[in-house]
Amino acid sequence: MMVRDQSGEFPFIPRIINPIKIGQAVVFAGETLIREAALLLAEDIPWIEIEVLHDPVTVSNFKATGAVVFICDDTALPFVNTETIRKNNPDAVITLLSANPYIQCSPPRPAREKYPYTAKADLVFAYDTTECVPRVIFTPVVRAAEDLINIRASLDVRRFIFLVVDDEPRWLSQFLPVLYSIIAQRADVMVTRTYEEAMQFLFASESEADIEPEIMRSQGHARDVVFLITDIFFPRGDEPESDAGRDLIRLVNQYYPRIPIVIASKAEEAETFRDEAFLLPKGDPGSLEELSDHIRDFSGMGDFLVLNQKGEVQHRLINIHDIYRMILAAERDDREGRELREIVESYAEKDRFSTWLYMHSYQELGDMLRPRHTRGRELISLLNKNLDDQIRQLDATPLVIDDTSIYSIPDLLEVLRTAPEEVIQPLSDNDVFSSWLDRQGYSELAEELRPMHGSGRKLGRTLISVIEKWQEIYEEENHAREI
Repeated sequence: MMVRDQSGEFPFIPRIINPIKIGQAVVFAGETLIREAALLLAEDIPWIEIEVLHDPVTVSNFKATGAVVFICDDTALPFVNTETIRKNNPDAVITLLSANPYIQCSPPRPAREKYPYTAKADLVFAYDTTECVPRVIFTPVVRAAEDLINIRASLDVRRFIFLVVDDEPRWLSQFLPVLYSIIAQRADVMVTRTYEEAMQFLFASESEADIEPEIMRSQGHARDVVFLITDIFFPRGDEPESDAGRDLIRLVNQYYPRIPIVIASKAEEAETFRDEAFLLPKGDPGSLEELSDHIRDFSGMGDFLVLNQKGEVQHRLINIHDIYRMILAAERDDREGRELREIVESYAEKDRFSTWLYMHSYQELGDMLRPRHTRGRELISLLNKNLDDQIRQLDATPLVIDDTSIYSIPDLLEVLRTAPEEVIQPLSDNDVFSSWLDRQGYSELAEELRPMHGSGRKLGRTLISVIEKWQEIYEEENHAREI
């Protein structure tokens, strides 16, 4: 647990998942829609310097001051020297935004054989004028590039990774804006498009026969994966449309049963896994909204769900106070207490408590409870004590802004009305406001502030407006409880 400082307070330390930040985006594209969208990018990610360049030599010789993403379209990427770019920029990701229908729906190898320039890109996305509009997908493209840089760097930070396995850039372009709107700055996304890529990432091996448990645990990334979203059919070896998803799902269930799985596929073969994964008919109307709800419920990012043996929602807990009350109920000797103890034991083994705590900014408590194989009353006692200690710390864990300590929503509003824009901006960009509010138990308000894009006075006014709205809601709820 945290130790009080000299003032008797506990420091609030926000979790930063991407220590390496992309500071520049270089856009080189013949498509007007892409160039126009690039100029609007500053509204969503104002801390990034946007360079819209017009000739391949300048792009190829560009030297960034730090991490950088290059965004090109089909007409521009063939003329860029990506070897020189990577030599000059160690922390660079090259992305392709393609309007080519074949590239949008093809696995990597066929696309590279027909259009060799696609091999130059680290990430491939689709764009059009309807479902994958450049203005919508630009921010997710930059974010995916930043995630890739940080994952490659293998920095010594506790990671939470959503692994997405799908070979079609078009679906990725439709899905990633939804996914990033949910996870904000709480997790990374890793995109793989073949069986070998997914296996190497998870198990540090490209085939099942070569999996070595010790190497897998030390070099693979499965320990950091909190969600797997996969198709059934994607390339394996020389097969562009193999059912490799079957084996991938089986291996994840075998070695890492704690990882929730979503199968994004309309294939009949997906039905085989109905009892082991959430089935999502990819492309159906409303499917992405359905997926959003499932991710919030089972990744630890939304409410804490308590499911009975039949998989039915028995309790939906909003904050750490609700979880603590459930643990108290699990101490009882009646039927409900015994059933809750069984559920708590199962959740502890699957890291459900620690994952939820991490996602809601209780990283120190999450570290203490991960993993826990204690059982019965000993487990309940451990959870009881640690949750109680954490709750007692909340009133003495202020958010500090410009040397001012904030303990409540009114305190936060007062500071937001007077603090300089340059102080507010980085706190919003790095999810600090929502993280602190989440930790204090204001999960609904935190969710609305995550992500909150913008800059300058407009950002400040938006933050104040949202917080004032929720302040009234919380006051009404407290008044209703008193009555």
